[in-house]
Amino acid sequence: MALSLGWKAPRNRYGLLLQAMRSSGLLLFPCGRCPWRGAGSFLDPEIKAFLEENTEVTSSGSLTPEIQLRLLTPRCKFWWERADLWPHSDPYWAIYWPGGQALSRYLLDNPDVVRGKSVLDLGSGCGATAIAAKMSGASRILANDIDPIAGMAITLNCELNRLNPFPILIQNILNLEQDKWDLVVLGDMFYDENLADSLHQWLKKCFWTYRTRVLIGDPGRPQFSGHSIQHHLHKVVEYSLLEPTRQENSGLTTSTVWDFQP
Repeated sequence: MALSLGWKAPRNRYGLLLQAMRSSGLLLFPCGRCPWRGAGSFLDPEIKAFLEENTEVTSSGSLTPEIQLRLLTPRCKFWWERADLWPHSDPYWAIYWPGGQALSRYLLDNPDVVRGKSVLDLGSGCGATAIAAKMSGASRILANDIDPIAGMAITLNCELNRLNPFPILIQNILNLEQDKWDLVVLGDMFYDENLADSLHQWLKKCFWTYRTRVLIGDPGRPQFSGHSIQHHLHKVVEYSLLEPTRQENSGLTTSTVWDFQP
């Protein structure tokens, strides 16, 4: 299980992430009107083939069986390979992290939270929370991640769930001028103290400038539970994680959705 031990559990290679964040950005599908059947035509054929060959389509083991995703699982070759054999940047998008699971479950169970509203999914990863927002009737969605491969994976996951692909911004959005959103969602992003500080300031500005609602999903990582943002959080709901997710996340048992109210 070299890959899973090599990168998956800690999710703390901030130096690599920061380097990627500083790279130039890319906006995929700016119109968001492409039919789901044609989504794959916008992908690099070689990378699309690589992702399809080295991930598994699954909807089991998570809090959202309604959503199908391409993920790395024990049945995938690279689950067992050395981490340095993976030819792209660390595939954080290939794991359905527990904070994202909680957010996605909450949006599916409470569609009024997003129906007819604009939603930014910050650090989208596999795109599950953005997909849940789309399924629940959000009128405008932007999925944001710093990894171009994540953007391609999100597009494939839209296709799996027969959804029109929504816009995907591949850039560090914290460095950009803020846009107006009704709702910002972010899951599992508080895994590094410096990043947590930057997120805290960005989210406060977003809240006070546009009165944007902010929902955060986290399973209780120390970088989050010990951060000063805790003084501005109100618990919305807590979910018990399924056993496969517990095993993949060092025994974490629950994941919580928090409402940020500075």
